[in-house]
Amino acid sequence: MWERGLVLSAPGKAILHGEHAVVHGKVALAVALDLRTFLRLRPCAEGRVCVRLPGVGVLRSWDIPSLQALRSGFAGKRWEEERAAPVGSRPCPVTQWDPRAADFDESKPPSVEQLDTLREFAGIAAEASAPESLATLAFLYMCLAISAKYGDVPSVDILVWSELPTGAGLGSSAAYAVCLAAALLSACRAISCPLKEGESTARWTEEELTLINSWAFQGERVIHGNPSGVDNAVGTWGGALRYQSGKITPLKRVPMLRILLTNTKVPRSTKVLVAGVKEKILKFPAIMNPVLDSIDAISQECQSVLEVMSANSSPEHYPVLEELFDINQHHLNVIGVGHPSLDRLCRVTASHGLHSKLTGAGGGGCGITLLRPDTSALAMEAAKRDLCACGFECWETSIGAPGVTLHSSSSLKAEVLHVFAES
Repeated sequence: MWERGLVLSAPGKAILHGEHAVVHGKVALAVALDLRTFLRLRPCAEGRVCVRLPGVGVLRSWDIPSLQALRSGFAGKRWEEERAAPVGSRPCPVTQWDPRAADFDESKPPSVEQLDTLREFAGIAAEASAPESLATLAFLYMCLAISAKYGDVPSVDILVWSELPTGAGLGSSAAYAVCLAAALLSACRAISCPLKEGESTARWTEEELTLINSWAFQGERVIHGNPSGVDNAVGTWGGALRYQSGKITPLKRVPMLRILLTNTKVPRSTKVLVAGVKEKILKFPAIMNPVLDSIDAISQECQSVLEVMSANSSPEHYPVLEELFDINQHHLNVIGVGHPSLDRLCRVTASHGLHSKLTGAGGGGCGITLLRPDTSALAMEAAKRDLCACGFECWETSIGAPGVTLHSSSSLKAEVLHVFAES
């Protein structure tokens, strides 16, 4: 049981194909990165709930009676509103209303009033949008909402550490929200603790993963307002998924592919880039719509190749994936979301015989480079050295990683163990 403490993790995400085209109803493929966010939950005997996020400088603690009073305040306000409403307009008879659970439901987004109240409670300025502020706000909302539905969150100490950079479009907030949802649901006994004695890792049932995902989506709503749900779905189920017009379909099996992930560290505005693509489509519809159709075809072709590879991987599949990378990168430049830093990334990796494309919004941000199984360590180190000389940051990792997972200590990397031991 969780009373002995538990450690879990969730992966980040990258867009393999379909960036920007997905906004216009085309297919996008999102994949789980084997760069993960780790959460350790331990009981504490002080009647408090504590959350520590050393990566963004958060150390907050609240006593449980204060959190209960805050939650009751929400419910009490709604209770009075319902009692004062005309009988015919009440959502249900007052006698059936459970004030403990009022206003908190994974099927509806957090209200402006709720978030304003939580900001005031936590001393967060109304306009604050820094990662530490949003992470604290998401924690408070999820803690109150889950405890309202499943019973009080007990005295716990939660420590979160991530391999993912924030603000790079790699799903760091979603991985955090997925970890929080799984931990808080476990603490409230809404889901099981499937890790058995002697096992290194374990995952929840499909039904439990669906519940984790729904609450993680609430955390993402607190942080991003109106997210697509793709990032938290990747964090929950891992592997790869197909997204089109709001419909998320996990791919049944995907191969684990090695990649080099590179952050150009060039800041960009997703909103501005999306608006720029829309403007170009409106200006040149006969030119731009076929480009979007081609990006859609690339996503679907890549999905077909991945499904074949998962059953029977062969070296001949890699040149196809590399060509799709190259074609899509050219398309993304055509629709206006390229950047000189990304061009430089592609040139540097091409000089080492590797193929790259941007991932995410473009305009800077991150790129991914496909690594064949026979890519030598020498070539890899040379490429990383040249990319770092450009001022970029690189990680050798893989895509198709598992979703949210429970860990025994024996399954954790030394770096994670060190962070937990130091905190």
